[in-house]
Amino acid sequence: MTALQSLLADPATAGVWNLVPARSSVRFRNKTLWGLVPVNGEFTDVSGDGQITAKGAVFGRVDVRAASVETGIKKRDEHLCSPDFFDADAHPEISVVVTDVTPTGEGTADLRTELTVRGITRPVPLSATIEHAGDGTVRISTQTTVDRTAFGVSGNMAGMMPTTTTLIADLRSEERRVGKECLR
Repeated sequence: MTALQSLLADPATAGVWNLVPARSSVRFRNKTLWGLVPVNGEFTDVSGDGQITAKGAVFGRVDVRAASVETGIKKRDEHLCSPDFFDADAHPEISVVVTDVTPTGEGTADLRTELTVRGITRPVPLSATIEHAGDGTVRISTQTTVDRTAFGVSGNMAGMMPTTTTLIADLRSEERRVGKECLR
C-alpha cells in the first residue's frame, strides 16, 4: 500500500481540509509574439477546501479570483481581466472542483476535476503529486495544458498567442480543527 493509499484509508485523516493561501500558488505560462516571448502569471487570491471521508472518498474545491492575476505588467493584467480574456467583472471566480482521486503510485494520483472559467465548465483530468507532510499539511502539485478557447478565453490578437495555456498549481492544505477536535 502506498503512502497516499494509507492516507486515504486512515480514518484518522478523515475531515475537512482548508487551503493555506500563503503557502499555495496557482500560476500559468503562455507564449506571445508568435511563441517567442514567455509570459508567466500568478493568481494571488486563492481559496479552497476539501474533505476526506472515513471511507477514503475525496472531494474538494479551489476558487481563484480572476482579477487577482499578476504578470508583472499592470497594463497586461488589466487587459487579462477585460472581456477579451477572463472578463473578471462578469465572471469573478475561476474554480476547480475535485470529484475523485485515484492513487497511481507512491505519492501520485489521478484527479477527476471540473474547471470553470467565464461560466464554462469542462472536465480536466489531472495527474498530481500528493504529499502528506510531517507538519500535518497535505501538498498537491499538478500541471496541465488547456485549450483556453474552450473556456471562452480568446484575446488572440492576429495570431500572436497559441490557444493553449499551461496551468501550474502547488497547493497546501491543513486540517480544520475546532478546539482540540477535528471536524469529521
